[in-house]
Amino acid sequence: MAKSDGLVNSSVTEKATAASAESADEREAKLVGTSNIVEDDKVPDGGSVAWLQVLGSFALYLNTWGMTNAFGVFQTYYESNLLRHVTPSAISWIGSTQSFFLLVAGVFSGPLYDAGYLRLLLGSGTILVTLGMMITSICTEYWQVMLAQALCLGLGTGCLYIPSVAIIPQYFYKRKALAMGIVSSGSSLGGVIYSLMFQGLQPRVGFGWATRIMGFVSIATISISLVVLRRRTAAAEIRSLLDLQAFRERSYVLYCASIWLSFMAFYAPVFYLQSYALTHGLEGQPVALYLIAILNAASVLGRLSPSFIANKIGPIHTLFLSVTLTGVTTFSWINTNSGAGNIAFATFFGFFSGSIVALPVVVLTSFTTDLSRLGTRLGMSSVLNAVGCLIGAPIAGAILSATGSYLGIQLFAGFVIMATAAILVILRFVITGKKLIVKA
Repeated sequence: MAKSDGLVNSSVTEKATAASAESADEREAKLVGTSNIVEDDKVPDGGSVAWLQVLGSFALYLNTWGMTNAFGVFQTYYESNLLRHVTPSAISWIGSTQSFFLLVAGVFSGPLYDAGYLRLLLGSGTILVTLGMMITSICTEYWQVMLAQALCLGLGTGCLYIPSVAIIPQYFYKRKALAMGIVSSGSSLGGVIYSLMFQGLQPRVGFGWATRIMGFVSIATISISLVVLRRRTAAAEIRSLLDLQAFRERSYVLYCASIWLSFMAFYAPVFYLQSYALTHGLEGQPVALYLIAILNAASVLGRLSPSFIANKIGPIHTLFLSVTLTGVTTFSWINTNSGAGNIAFATFFGFFSGSIVALPVVVLTSFTTDLSRLGTRLGMSSVLNAVGCLIGAPIAGAILSATGSYLGIQLFAGFVIMATAAILVILRFVITGKKLIVKA
């Protein structure tokens, strides 16, 4: 009898071991990304490790889009000091080229992230961002600034951007919009911090040291990401640079078109807000030099609040509302000719446009079934967005140079933003069908 019990126990133990091994194999398969759909119960959706990823991604946004959002203060300084012999349109190419490389770098950083090279991207990005700021601090010619601030800094931020957005969907599902809202608010806070730093330090210590101090702050905050960021899943195989199948999906094509237009229009007001105010209501007043900081401060709330709304009505609806209100606000810029009006425009534009940076990733993940390909798809859309960033501000500058008036810039930005809203409506019905009341 004892022998029989031993055989039974042995059999039970063997079955439990096999079941455990099978369970472990299944978990490992899911971990490396062989499961096509990341379901609700597979994602932590909270916990200390997950929120540390939010902190690390927040720090990356602070030093990628945050640095880009602060370029308006450089535009103003270059026009009146370092590069005063260069046209405003040519100067805007520095900021737009920086944005271009931030986004176009996604064509290689996306697949590298999918393949598991998170540390390589973070290390490379840290070095390039720091190097770009330090070299910018000693530049005296236009071509030098273009190479340092546009190319070197742009590529560095490009290495950091995709990891900052692709890692969040691995840790959050129901709270994904909230997590991305917190992360993307880092770009607004970065725009506030870096623009205030430059405006406060440049008159006291000069352009060189003001820029170097910004570089030191940048490497200190990026170091947080190097410490805390951890992938939760890894791709089963190294992805190609392109996922051409995505362009056969109407939803992805419409998504790319809408976000491309939004990026083309968004930076025209950001780059020319301060120079416009200095000739339309805030002539010779120091507050004009702080409008970029005001815009970015308002954008912090503008990137957090839509996260709560998106959980109720869906990310596409929320983005549509934000883009539409941004377009209306941009048209109101036409009649802004007072100090209070310029401050109000900066505040409302910053608040309503916050979703343009905060929600696109949430929208893409809402209809992407295979999250192991998310980095690659983000990279492809980033290339298209890069073209929008590259041409948007220079087009605005060319309009200004040709007409001598800011009206063309205001109409250009307003109509392109409203076109973005129109395409988002089409995207919504492609995804949901003819249903009028649905979360999307």
